[in-house]
Amino acid sequence: MDLKILESARSCFPPAPGALTLGAVVHDRACHPEPLVALPLSMINRHGLIAGATGTGKTKTLQVIAEQLSAAGVPVFLSDVKGDLSGIGAPGETSERVTSRAAETGFAWRPLAAPVEFLSLTGKHGAQLRATVSSFGPVLLAKVLGLNATQTSVLSLVFKYCDDKGLLLLDFSDLRAVLQHLTGEGAGELAQYGGMSKATVGVLLREMIELEQQGAEDFFGEPEFDLDDLLEVEADGRGRVSVLELQDVQDRPALFSTFMLWMLARLYNQLPEVGDVDRPKLVFFLDEAHLLFDNASEALLNQVEQVVRLIRSKGVGVFFITQNPRDVPAEVLGQLGHRIQHALRAFTPDDEKALRSAARTFPKTTFYDIEETLTTLGIGEALVTTLSTNGVPTQPFATRIVPPASRMGPLTASELEEVNEGSEQVRRYATDIDRESAREMLADRAAPVREEEEERDDAPEKPRSRREKEAPSTLDKILKSPLTRTVAGAITRGIMGALLGGSSRGRSRRRR
Repeated sequence: MDLKILESARSCFPPAPGALTLGAVVHDRACHPEPLVALPLSMINRHGLIAGATGTGKTKTLQVIAEQLSAAGVPVFLSDVKGDLSGIGAPGETSERVTSRAAETGFAWRPLAAPVEFLSLTGKHGAQLRATVSSFGPVLLAKVLGLNATQTSVLSLVFKYCDDKGLLLLDFSDLRAVLQHLTGEGAGELAQYGGMSKATVGVLLREMIELEQQGAEDFFGEPEFDLDDLLEVEADGRGRVSVLELQDVQDRPALFSTFMLWMLARLYNQLPEVGDVDRPKLVFFLDEAHLLFDNASEALLNQVEQVVRLIRSKGVGVFFITQNPRDVPAEVLGQLGHRIQHALRAFTPDDEKALRSAARTFPKTTFYDIEETLTTLGIGEALVTTLSTNGVPTQPFATRIVPPASRMGPLTASELEEVNEGSEQVRRYATDIDRESAREMLADRAAPVREEEEERDDAPEKPRSRREKEAPSTLDKILKSPLTRTVAGAITRGIMGALLGGSSRGRSRRRR
């Protein structure tokens, strides 16, 4: 191997306490175990990208970094879209492939499971995640719903009205009830706020329904997930790995992106400024990151960019994992200091364009033809550039990634069930709470009015003059018949049920 490349690697990756080992330098297909390519622990909050074609080893690279962060005492959050990351909670298994890779890279491999907690947006595979509508706030919720400026201002008006009137917005049924109240019998209360058109409210309701169809009905509510649960460190000093299991909602990207945006924004608002630290407070790994950006509005993309840019100062790192760097918006990509690029394929003109685009994102090097290297990397190899401790990007090095210490495969159904049965978080978030909020408060307020109207309807009619006592017409007889009233009542109840968002879930919940 060219000695110059080894000298360059030694200057880029000097031994540092707590550095995360990625692998050994590869040049002309030869692998050298010294020095090892590493990520400085103090620079992890500069964010990163792990990219590459299907089957090139992205998930295992993610696993290697996550389990080493945990061992260094850093809590980790993983989004597991395909269901193949749960194995991080079980020790790895010795095999010829693992032994060979460890020997090639000079890595002292030993099997080790990470302390793990499973989370779920549906509650089927872990602790049920929920958030209240109020915690989103009008601005973030408007961006999730893809509202324009006028619609956003109306949503802000609704939140202001609820704050002034002491109406809690916990789930979508609360927000729906307030919208309907303010366009109906409560319209007069908007005099001091401005007003809103029924057409705008109709748009809000339709966007809410679209998000509900992706599962938001289960996500919005109480008890709200406590983000401090993500920052837990075990008694032995290892950081907890929280794995969000998404295989049952991978066809509903809006629900996933809604939760991730809420979580990142809330963390930014809650965590104190820490500046540069020796180790991050929390690191996110967002697998299949394109799901976060697919069909996202410009406002939503701007929000993601802002959060990624600012959350670094809170001691939080974010890694995006996807097939091609172009899956991540350029504004976000520019914030990612660490690049781990697995092999790319160039079978079509579009592939060639993507390859050239990816190659241009790497610093220049005299040791590799970057485009050729990206197409010839083997499974478990990547072109790596990181930020050194002084913030300068290193030269890119082809790297053979070390094997994970945890299992390279998912937990079995029985193993996952066993972990969840022993989880305090699963028990704490299992039962939803439906305390008195805007929907119930508005219903209680309307009850006396309805009773008064019913009493007026039942009151005896005043004597009428001879002229008023003319024989009723055939139409009057039909309208006043018991059958007509019964049918009208049924129709009204059905319409009101739909307008108030009554669902099987909503009707079955008991007030606690």
